[in-house]
Amino acid sequence: MDLRIYPSPIKGAVVAPPSKSLTQRAIAAGLLADGTTVIRNPSFCNDSLAAISIAKALGAAVSATDDMITVQTGPGPVYPVSLHCGESGLALRMFAPVASVLNTYVTMTGEGSLTRRPVNMIADALSQLGVTVATKGGLLPLTLMGKITERTATIDGSTGSQLLTGLLMALPLLNSDSEITVENLKSKPYISLTLQLLDDFGVRIENNDFRRFSIPGGQSYRAHEYTVEGDWSGAAFLLVAGAVAGEASIRSISSTSLQADRAMMQALSDAGCHLAVNASGVESSRSALKAFSFDATDCPDLFPPLAALASCCSGTTRIRGVSRLFSKESDRAAAIADVLEMTGIKVKFDGDEMLITGGDIHGAVVSSHNDHRIAMMATVLATVADGPVTITGAEAVDKSFPDFYGTMTRLGARIS
Repeated sequence: MDLRIYPSPIKGAVVAPPSKSLTQRAIAAGLLADGTTVIRNPSFCNDSLAAISIAKALGAAVSATDDMITVQTGPGPVYPVSLHCGESGLALRMFAPVASVLNTYVTMTGEGSLTRRPVNMIADALSQLGVTVATKGGLLPLTLMGKITERTATIDGSTGSQLLTGLLMALPLLNSDSEITVENLKSKPYISLTLQLLDDFGVRIENNDFRRFSIPGGQSYRAHEYTVEGDWSGAAFLLVAGAVAGEASIRSISSTSLQADRAMMQALSDAGCHLAVNASGVESSRSALKAFSFDATDCPDLFPPLAALASCCSGTTRIRGVSRLFSKESDRAAAIADVLEMTGIKVKFDGDEMLITGGDIHGAVVSSHNDHRIAMMATVLATVADGPVTITGAEAVDKSFPDFYGTMTRLGARIS
């Protein structure tokens, strides 16, 4: 799908999308609980739909309405168990350990960019825990044979925290205690988010400085009602739109959230944006913006909205953490550079930093690179361009924020 976005003043108040990250975690917790878990305000993006299908395949009874997902103890899986993860990296890495405590033979598949993402880190961790793992040259499909039997493993956290999330969710179900040692963990805020959710579901884990996690065995998940908070990953784009093109009030996001992407507030502040925090959410409004420096190593999903913000700042902005961008839906560093350069913005790389020099943004035809966050970045840039920006593959936003264009329209963006 191609969409054309016209230069548009931004003004209005909208509700932030629900967190897909917390929705997926809550679905996994509901699968592991005995009884009925009600998930309110869930995200129904493509990644969440993949998590629902996985929970069903693993034996849960799942139903959904417009504003609620119900996960109940079901009849058990239908063998052989095949889990289709869509393009969700979190679903793949989180549900692999979960499946390995529930079943003895599971095949995991995916589509699109997920088929090109390496799965060796999953194979290595689960092999240490006694599972026999087969891959296709280090890629999907991933076959898991035998349940988790060992109690200790050492994993590499340099590429992210999603696998660790899966291990922390699965291992409390073992009969005896277990321990995970993590080397060079990135995205620590996401693990804090996982631990918070686990605590909400009655599961206890001892975190030793994000390097060693002691997990008591014999625990059980508490089925209950869980409400998903607003998503800072999606809200970041909306706040940048307000900062560069007018003003935007984003409701249902918390300035005290444990979500890693809440750090967008610091970047906006450093750039000179007018920010206001109130009980209902956060507001941003246009002001004279200046270049800033920001370390996105622990929140790499912020790179695209940070890039959009930097493009509208006077001077050259430096964003650290480029190494975290190579195993996303696209080669996200190259995709960001491509879109920015097509719209007239200069981009350079210096080691692990991306340097963006703000300037006049021109109308252009750009590709989403089949990456939801690149499509959203291009849309924000279009609001302050000197002509329309056409985005090819614009439907990529369905992965995380299906109503993104509708939300931008409610803020004043003109889209056809």
